[in-house]
Amino acid sequence: MAETKKSELVFIPAPGIGHLMPIIELAKLLTDRDERLSITVLIVKFPMESKTDSYSQKSNSRIRFIDISLNQPITPNNFVTDFVESHKDPIRDAVTKIVRDESNSIRLAGFVIDMFCTSMIDVANEFGVPTYVFFTTTAAILGFLFYLQSLGDEQKLDLTEYKNSNTELLIPTYINPVPANVFPSRFLDKDGSAPFVSMARRFRETKGIMINTFLDLEAYAMKSLSDDHTIPPVYSIGPMLHVTAENDDDNKDYDEIIKWLHEQPVSSVVFLCFGSMGYFDDEQVKEIAVALEKSGHRFLWSLRKPPLKDRFEYPSDYENFEEILPEGFLQRTAGIGKVIGWAPQGAVLSHHSVGGFVSHCGWNSTLESVWCGVPIAAWPMYAEQQTNAFELVKNLGIAVEIKMDYRRGSDVIVKAEEIEKGIKQLMESDSEMRNKMKQMKSKSRLALMEGGSSYNFLRRFIDNIPMTD
Repeated sequence: MAETKKSELVFIPAPGIGHLMPIIELAKLLTDRDERLSITVLIVKFPMESKTDSYSQKSNSRIRFIDISLNQPITPNNFVTDFVESHKDPIRDAVTKIVRDESNSIRLAGFVIDMFCTSMIDVANEFGVPTYVFFTTTAAILGFLFYLQSLGDEQKLDLTEYKNSNTELLIPTYINPVPANVFPSRFLDKDGSAPFVSMARRFRETKGIMINTFLDLEAYAMKSLSDDHTIPPVYSIGPMLHVTAENDDDNKDYDEIIKWLHEQPVSSVVFLCFGSMGYFDDEQVKEIAVALEKSGHRFLWSLRKPPLKDRFEYPSDYENFEEILPEGFLQRTAGIGKVIGWAPQGAVLSHHSVGGFVSHCGWNSTLESVWCGVPIAAWPMYAEQQTNAFELVKNLGIAVEIKMDYRRGSDVIVKAEEIEKGIKQLMESDSEMRNKMKQMKSKSRLALMEGGSSYNFLRRFIDNIPMTD
């Protein structure tokens, strides 16, 4: 009996572990759900990336990974879409080779691209196959992007006039009016917003948009998008996560961290972690330390060293925390706190001793917190995180605010009193917010189960893929 011909999808994630990890989880889910599918993931890496390798090595027989990185330098002014576009030729060559080498066993069925990879729609068009977008942040932000694009294209307006303003705008995917001081920074800059306007235009050319969210979390935003017949079909298929208690990152301090957590009472620890790009300057670090000490709560703090100025690099670990922390802090808090470098975030959030998460509100981190039922204190830093924080605090009620309009690079120092207040609100044992987060934890898991909203949306997406006979 002849072997069934596979329908091949080419996945193109944007650089960065936060973009690669969820798209790999999506690839695993798709191949589990339909044996007719096989997937090739074309990996474009930033020069300073190494953590992506541990994730991309975990393939199965119907998922393979091809590294096509050119090792080109990237600067803070070189936007990620430009960096990805510079890889068009090697991506075209890789797809040509896939089609040529496996023409008897597969049919190229389409591209699934990250939100920052819209230049690859051109390559998909060359091969005569459809493109689908995998949108790695909120459904609400997707609506904001379409709003930004329509504002410029139809009304010849932009958002620059709202910079440094508290003016509120009615954006269709948000329940409450959104104040300008939580708009993504790039949306408030004419040059900075241009790639996002272009991105939204190109989304309209695709055959569908999968969003890493779930219906119960963003019901309002999803209804708004579904009712908009000027955009492609949208599918909420999340949460796409890799939350595990295992030491996936080969973290050298993993055993020590988990042992310390084992020794703490249930829901007693506040966890502070600000993502792969998260760091603070000396003065802000000292304010956080004072707040933690005064709060009296047990804490686990992931404290990272800033990269050199004007260098596009990830933060690193301090060799000695005493060089940055207030004198005597480590000794005074030795009984209740632990300061660490890179954190095994999934393992920490899923530990029973963790009762609150002080977070930058990156979307992957937010979904992990929801999955584990850990309420959030919102301290956004960059990208769309301020707008995420607004949605979590004002619309969904599963977070408290530390400083919703904080932006890294500004001169603002969040004082210890504000931080302490946020931590104490976060750690209230029977708050409405904590109860809402517990409910959302259950709903996040039900969404992925057979008959759940994300399960059904993924089925609809699979039905939309051109399959072999």
